[in-house]
Amino acid sequence: MSISHTLLGLLEAGPRHGYDLKRAFDERFGHDRPLHYGQVYSTMSRLLKNGLVEVDGIEAGDGPERKRYAITDAGITDVGNWLGTPEKPEPYLQSTLYTKVVLALLTGRDAAELLDTQRAEHLRMMRELTRRKTGGDLADQLICDHALFHLEADLRWLELAAARLDKLAREVGA
Repeated sequence: MSISHTLLGLLEAGPRHGYDLKRAFDERFGHDRPLHYGQVYSTMSRLLKNGLVEVDGIEAGDGPERKRYAITDAGITDVGNWLGTPEKPEPYLQSTLYTKVVLALLTGRDAAELLDTQRAEHLRMMRELTRRKTGGDLADQLICDHALFHLEADLRWLELAAARLDKLAREVGA
């Protein structure tokens, strides 16, 4: 996910302080990975330097001054270009799971146990996401469905790898 573009997109609704941007980001996109304040302010500093946002006002308070940021026309164009560019499908050709299976075979470890352990972890995560989805709003349901579909694909691969493990062991050992 592009933090910069996401923050720019949130600014299209109107000027906001860094604190408000963090809160909006976390509410919409950061359920599992909330942003750190430092990340918000360093990103805003870069966007400011690149002319994609501007300071719309500064308010004095009890603590440090609070800058209110607004998106510029260049920022709106940048978000539009980003939204219009399709994401590259990830073929997962450098899979950590595959690497672990091969290394287990190469080092004489039990690759079947590794696959069983991984399968159990995937199933645990799927149960957790299904519970979350049941109680969530539409946005949460969609993000959980996305993750569940990826986990289902991984499970199919784990089953296929387990079925081909003897053949893979012979090829790796050759």
